[in-house]
This record gives sequence, C-alpha cells and structure tokens, in this order.
Amino acid sequence: MTSKELLPLVYNELRRLASHKLTHETPGQTLQATALVHEAFVRLSDQQPQLRWKSRGHFFAAAAEAMRRILVERARHRDTQKAGGGWVRLPLTESLVSDGQEEIDVLALDELLDELAANNEQAAELVKLRYFAGFGHVEAAELLGIERRVADRLWTLARTWLYRRLAVS
Repeated sequence: MTSKELLPLVYNELRRLASHKLTHETPGQTLQATALVHEAFVRLSDQQPQLRWKSRGHFFAAAAEAMRRILVERARHRDTQKAGGGWVRLPLTESLVSDGQEEIDVLALDELLDELAANNEQAAELVKLRYFAGFGHVEAAELLGIERRVADRLWTLARTWLYRRLAVS
C-alpha cells in the first residue's frame, strides 16, 4: 500500500498521536498537530513516493522518525539567535504551567538516540515510538513486533541509559 492510499486510513490516529506528543513539548511550541502530521506525511511521500509499507508497524516507525526529525529541526531553529535563542519565555497565566512532566531537551535526546541506536536499535525505536509518536507501551511493542516483556526490558534499559547520559551533559 502506498503512502497516498494509507493516509486516509491512518490520518486520525496520526493526528491523535501528534496532538498527544505536542502537549508534552516545551512551552512556546507553535506547531499544531495537524501541521506536524501533514509535514511528516509530505516527507514520507517525497522521500520514496512509490514505497510500499510492509506493515502498520513499518509505517508508524517511519512516521515517528519523520516527526522526530521535524521536532528536532524546529528545536534547532528555535535555539538560533535569529529566532530568539537564549530568550526565556514566561507564561502569562498560571494555567499555562507545566503538568509536572519533566521537560526534555529534544536536541540532546536526538543525539543520544543515534548513540543508543548504534548499541541497541530496538531500544532506540521503542523510545522514538513512545516519545516522538506518542504511542503507549503496549502499542509500541506491537508495532515493533516484540513481546511486552521484551519491551519492558528495552524500555528500562533505554530510560536508564538516556537518564545517565542526559544527567552527564
């Protein structure tokens, strides 16, 4: 099935995942879920327009990677001086305060995911599906075609490894 045939079938799920992901982005994020889905789809279509997806997991892994790259590019751009890098955004109301989730530096995570992938590709893919595509633990395991127990071990390994690496930097 080509990307153009697949989009109508998965659009709502992609939009839900993108929306979920963007709610956990740093304050000041201006990218809308619809724009993220459309940009990811355009990139998937432009890269290999005749590519046929082998499975649902294959498509969502590629979509997660595309969303990751988009968010990383936007974070890099946002950090440039021209885009106000170094300025601190302050919320206007208390209702905009974070929901308690720790903010993660997307650029640092991106670099570390490449390192993790060199050591354990499946663990890196699991992180991408969970963090960048917003899939739950069970869904991500299914998309990767692995048992939940294996996903549990990979998730523990990846979180521990990333936490240690992020704490050092």
